Amino acid sequence: MRDSDIHRIMGILQKEALHFETPMMVQIGEEDSKSNQPFRVLVSTVLSSRTKDKITREASKRLFQLAQTPKAIVMTPVEKIEAAIHPVGFWKIKAKNLVRLCQILLEEYNSEVPNSLGELLKLPGVGSKTANLVLGVAFNIPAICVDTHVHRISNRLGYVTTKTPRETERVLRRKLPKEHWIGVNETMVRWGQNVCTPISPYCSKCPLFAASKLCDRVGVTKSR
Repeated sequence: MRDSDIHRIMGILQKEALHFETPMMVQIGEEDSKSNQPFRVLVSTVLSSRTKDKITREASKRLFQLAQTPKAIVMTPVEKIEAAIHPVGFWKIKAKNLVRLCQILLEEYNSEVPNSLGELLKLPGVGSKTANLVLGVAFNIPAICVDTHVHRISNRLGYVTTKTPRETERVLRRKLPKEHWIGVNETMVRWGQNVCTPISPYCSKCPLFAASKLCDRVGVTKSR
């Protein structure tokens, strides 16, 4: 693909991806009240690492039924938090991280979730993916959240040539027009889960290839 095609590509994907289910984290951001939205998005994103969306969503609901604020989580025995979030990946570590994260929010941020990348990255269990997702979904601040879908599709298109999601984020920050920063994750997660799958993607029904040849299909050896 040509770099100049990115606006056209994002327009096509954003329109077509609306036919698929909204990603779990965006649902949480849309459902919750503005006052508690950043905290819920932050906690749910921390839980989502190495965990399927359905399990994360169910664990988040159980946790928020138990405790809905940083103070409430700090006051809850860690064993109860562990029981609520199980079976998310690394649930024991995540339970401890959540308690410490909430302690920091209480002591240093007046129970509020910070809205800067640097401050978010100081929190236990928060990496670049989590921080950028919170900024975009909860605060509507331009940020590029690169997960496996964004990494895979950006490389398949031929828009980037990178080996890791972290490297993909750095390249996209340089070349992806800022107007697409917030939407790129939601759009590519929808597309990656349903069309541009990790193995044997559905190229025959993808408008980027079947109709317009906008995708270079880098690394695709088998498709449907």
